[in-house]
Amino acid sequence: MSGNIYIYMFVMAGVTYLIRVLPLTLIRKQIDNQFIQSFLYYVPYATLSAMTFPAILTSTASVIAATCGFVAAVILAWKDKGLVTVAAVACVTVFIVERFV
Repeated sequence: MSGNIYIYMFVMAGVTYLIRVLPLTLIRKQIDNQFIQSFLYYVPYATLSAMTFPAILTSTASVIAATCGFVAAVILAWKDKGLVTVAAVACVTVFIVERFV
């Protein structure tokens, strides 16, 4: 980075702004296509999953502990437990498994 950092920041801000504004200006009518509606509905979930799952596996010293915490979280989430409960049990599971494995 030998250039002026303010130029880099201005370009980043401009690109970020355009990514957010262009869909609002180009698509003015309601989307009627059922396929596109369902695709756009699931994009945030898929993106969050794609960012979260690798972080789960690499956040601990042991992949086994991370997997056990993930499985515990999925089971509790499947049983409709709250977010705090799921996170706490997953953390405790990882802690216990890392101590004994």
